[in-house]
Amino acid sequence: MLLTQSARSVSALLTRWRLFASLSSLPLPLSNSSSAAAPACAETVWTVPLQEHPWYDHVRLKRVFVTDGTRHQVVLVDVRKLLACADRDNTDYVLKPVAEWHSGKVRGIREFLDPENPRIPQMPYVTISTRRAPGLLGWFGLEREGVVAFRNGQHRARYLADAGARWFPVEVHEREATLLRELCGAADDARTVVRATPLNTGGV
Repeated sequence: MLLTQSARSVSALLTRWRLFASLSSLPLPLSNSSSAAAPACAETVWTVPLQEHPWYDHVRLKRVFVTDGTRHQVVLVDVRKLLACADRDNTDYVLKPVAEWHSGKVRGIREFLDPENPRIPQMPYVTISTRRAPGLLGWFGLEREGVVAFRNGQHRARYLADAGARWFPVEVHEREATLLRELCGAADDARTVVRATPLNTGGV
Protein backbone atom coordinates (compact mmCIF):
# COMPACT_ATOMS: atom_id res chain seq x y z
CA MET A 1 0.00 0.00 0.00
CA LEU A 2 2.74 2.41 0.96
CA LEU A 3 4.69 1.51 -2.19
CA THR A 4 1.66 2.24 -4.36
CA GLN A 5 1.15 5.67 -2.75
CA SER A 6 4.86 6.45 -3.16
CA ALA A 7 4.72 5.49 -6.83
CA ARG A 8 1.72 7.74 -7.33
CA SER A 9 3.56 10.64 -5.67
CA VAL A 10 6.59 10.13 -7.90
CA SER A 11 4.34 9.94 -10.96
CA ALA A 12 2.62 13.20 -10.01
CA LEU A 13 5.96 14.93 -9.53
CA LEU A 14 7.15 13.71 -12.94
CA THR A 15 3.95 15.00 -14.56
CA ARG A 16 4.40 18.44 -12.99
CA TRP A 17 8.05 18.53 -14.06
CA ARG A 18 7.14 17.71 -17.68
CA LEU A 19 4.48 20.44 -17.67
CA PHE A 20 6.94 22.99 -16.28
CA ALA A 21 9.60 21.98 -18.82
CA SER A 22 7.19 22.34 -21.71
CA LEU A 23 6.12 25.80 -20.54
CA SER A 24 9.69 26.98 -20.07
CA SER A 25 10.50 25.98 -23.64
CA LEU A 26 7.81 28.27 -25.04
CA PRO A 27 8.94 31.74 -26.22
CA LEU A 28 8.54 34.28 -23.47
CA PRO A 29 6.14 37.17 -24.07
CA LEU A 30 7.87 40.41 -25.00
CA SER A 31 8.35 42.85 -22.18
CA ASN A 32 7.18 46.43 -22.48
CA SER A 33 10.67 47.51 -23.48
CA SER A 34 9.32 48.66 -26.82
CA SER A 35 6.89 50.97 -25.10
CA ALA A 36 9.56 52.18 -22.71
CA ALA A 37 11.43 53.66 -25.64
CA ALA A 38 9.71 56.90 -26.61
CA PRO A 39 7.96 56.43 -29.97
CA ALA A 40 8.60 58.99 -32.66
CA CYS A 41 5.93 61.63 -33.17
CA ALA A 42 4.41 62.09 -36.58
CA GLU A 43 6.76 64.82 -37.76
CA THR A 44 5.11 68.13 -38.56
CA VAL A 45 6.37 70.99 -40.70
CA TRP A 46 5.38 74.62 -40.10
CA THR A 47 5.19 76.91 -43.14
CA VAL A 48 6.01 80.52 -42.23
CA PRO A 49 5.20 83.23 -44.83
CA LEU A 50 7.69 86.03 -45.46
CA GLN A 51 6.31 89.41 -46.50
CA GLU A 52 9.54 91.25 -47.36
CA HIS A 53 11.85 88.68 -48.92
CA PRO A 54 12.65 88.72 -52.66
CA TRP A 55 14.37 85.30 -52.80
CA TYR A 56 11.48 83.15 -51.54
CA ASP A 57 8.14 83.86 -49.88
CA HIS A 58 8.10 81.27 -47.11
CA VAL A 59 10.26 78.97 -45.02
CA ARG A 60 9.67 75.55 -43.53
CA LEU A 61 10.53 74.68 -39.94
CA LYS A 62 10.36 71.47 -37.95
CA ARG A 63 10.65 70.56 -34.27
CA VAL A 64 13.91 70.21 -32.41
CA PHE A 65 12.64 67.32 -30.27
CA VAL A 66 10.63 64.84 -32.32
CA THR A 67 9.84 62.06 -29.82
CA ASP A 68 7.06 61.76 -27.30
CA GLY A 69 7.95 62.41 -23.68
CA THR A 70 10.56 65.07 -24.42
CA ARG A 71 8.71 67.54 -22.17
CA HIS A 72 9.00 70.29 -24.77
CA GLN A 73 6.22 72.16 -26.53
CA VAL A 74 5.84 74.19 -29.71
CA VAL A 75 4.58 77.74 -29.14
CA LEU A 76 3.57 80.09 -31.94
CA VAL A 77 5.07 83.47 -31.04
CA ASP A 78 4.79 87.09 -32.12
CA VAL A 79 8.20 87.88 -33.61
CA ARG A 80 8.41 91.43 -32.29
CA LYS A 81 7.47 90.41 -28.76
CA LEU A 82 9.94 87.53 -28.80
CA LEU A 83 12.86 89.67 -29.98
CA ALA A 84 11.98 92.44 -27.53
CA CYS A 85 12.42 89.89 -24.74
CA ALA A 86 15.56 88.48 -26.38
CA ASP A 87 17.13 91.94 -26.53
CA ARG A 88 17.01 92.01 -22.71
CA ASP A 89 19.32 89.01 -22.45
CA ASN A 90 22.48 90.11 -20.64
CA THR A 91 24.64 87.11 -21.54
CA ASP A 92 26.46 89.00 -24.33
CA TYR A 93 24.87 86.81 -26.97
CA VAL A 94 22.41 89.27 -28.46
CA LEU A 95 23.04 89.53 -32.19
CA LYS A 96 23.24 92.78 -34.10
CA PRO A 97 20.54 93.66 -36.65
CA VAL A 98 20.71 91.70 -39.90
CA ALA A 99 21.76 94.84 -41.81
CA GLU A 100 25.02 94.79 -39.83
CA TRP A 101 25.86 91.14 -40.51
CA HIS A 102 28.69 90.09 -42.78
CA SER A 103 27.43 89.37 -46.30
CA GLY A 104 28.64 85.78 -46.07
CA LYS A 105 26.59 85.20 -42.93
CA VAL A 106 23.46 86.64 -44.56
CA ARG A 107 23.93 84.48 -47.62
CA GLY A 108 24.55 81.39 -45.50
CA ILE A 109 21.37 81.84 -43.47
CA ARG A 110 19.37 82.60 -46.62
CA GLU A 111 20.56 79.40 -48.28
CA PHE A 112 20.07 77.40 -45.08
CA LEU A 113 16.41 78.47 -44.82
CA ASP A 114 15.62 78.06 -48.52
CA PRO A 115 12.43 75.94 -48.75
CA GLU A 116 13.85 74.18 -51.81
CA ASN A 117 16.44 72.48 -49.63
CA PRO A 118 15.61 68.83 -48.92
CA ARG A 119 16.75 69.25 -45.32
CA ILE A 120 14.17 71.16 -43.28
CA PRO A 121 15.67 73.54 -40.66
CA GLN A 122 14.70 73.26 -37.02
CA MET A 123 12.68 76.00 -35.40
CA PRO A 124 14.40 78.22 -32.80
CA TYR A 125 14.77 76.68 -29.34
CA VAL A 126 14.38 79.18 -26.50
CA THR A 127 14.13 79.54 -22.77
CA ILE A 128 12.25 82.32 -20.99
CA SER A 129 12.32 83.83 -17.51
CA THR A 130 11.27 87.07 -15.85
CA ARG A 131 13.08 89.79 -13.94
CA ARG A 132 12.11 93.00 -12.23
CA ALA A 133 11.14 95.67 -14.72
CA PRO A 134 12.98 99.01 -14.62
CA GLY A 135 11.31 101.85 -12.82
CA LEU A 136 9.57 102.30 -9.51
CA LEU A 137 7.08 99.48 -9.95
CA GLY A 138 9.85 97.07 -10.81
CA TRP A 139 11.91 98.22 -7.85
CA PHE A 140 9.06 97.32 -5.51
CA GLY A 141 8.55 94.01 -7.29
CA LEU A 142 5.17 94.99 -8.73
CA GLU A 143 6.16 94.75 -12.39
CA ARG A 144 8.25 92.14 -14.18
CA GLU A 145 9.45 91.75 -17.75
CA GLY A 146 10.29 88.74 -19.86
CA VAL A 147 13.80 87.72 -20.86
CA VAL A 148 14.29 85.23 -23.70
CA ALA A 149 17.54 83.40 -24.35
CA PHE A 150 18.15 81.34 -27.47
CA ARG A 151 19.48 77.84 -26.96
CA ASN A 152 19.61 77.54 -30.74
CA GLY A 153 18.37 79.43 -33.77
CA GLN A 154 18.94 83.10 -32.94
CA HIS A 155 20.36 83.84 -36.40
CA ARG A 156 17.41 82.27 -38.18
CA ALA A 157 14.94 84.02 -35.85
CA ARG A 158 16.39 87.46 -36.52
CA TYR A 159 16.71 86.76 -40.24
CA LEU A 160 13.04 85.73 -40.42
CA ALA A 161 12.02 88.89 -38.59
CA ASP A 162 14.02 90.98 -41.05
CA ALA A 163 12.42 89.08 -43.95
CA GLY A 164 8.94 90.05 -42.81
CA ALA A 165 7.78 87.09 -40.73
CA ARG A 166 5.16 88.20 -38.21
CA TRP A 167 4.85 84.89 -36.38
CA PHE A 168 6.76 81.63 -36.26
CA PRO A 169 6.95 78.56 -34.02
CA VAL A 170 9.61 78.04 -31.39
CA GLU A 171 10.24 75.15 -29.05
CA VAL A 172 10.43 75.58 -25.29
CA HIS A 173 10.45 73.36 -22.22
CA GLU A 174 6.95 72.58 -21.03
CA ARG A 175 7.46 74.30 -17.68
CA GLU A 176 8.08 77.61 -19.52
CA ALA A 177 5.45 77.25 -22.24
CA THR A 178 2.68 79.07 -20.35
CA LEU A 179 4.93 82.04 -19.59
CA LEU A 180 6.11 82.21 -23.20
CA ARG A 181 2.52 82.23 -24.47
CA GLU A 182 1.61 84.94 -21.97
CA LEU A 183 4.48 87.27 -22.88
CA CYS A 184 5.20 86.45 -26.53
CA GLY A 185 2.25 84.45 -27.82
CA ALA A 186 0.94 85.08 -31.33
CA ALA A 187 -2.53 86.40 -32.09
CA ASP A 188 -5.30 83.85 -32.52
CA ASP A 189 -5.45 84.36 -36.28
CA ALA A 190 -1.76 83.47 -36.64
CA ARG A 191 -2.66 79.79 -36.93
CA THR A 192 -4.49 80.51 -40.17
CA VAL A 193 -1.30 82.08 -41.57
CA VAL A 194 1.41 79.80 -40.18
CA ARG A 195 0.32 76.37 -41.38
CA ALA A 196 1.32 73.13 -39.68
CA THR A 197 1.14 70.04 -41.88
CA PRO A 198 2.37 66.45 -41.46
CA LEU A 199 5.59 65.67 -43.27
CA ASN A 200 5.46 63.78 -46.57
CA THR A 201 1.97 64.90 -47.51
CA GLY A 202 0.81 66.87 -50.48
CA GLY A 203 0.82 70.04 -48.36
CA VAL A 204 4.61 69.99 -47.96
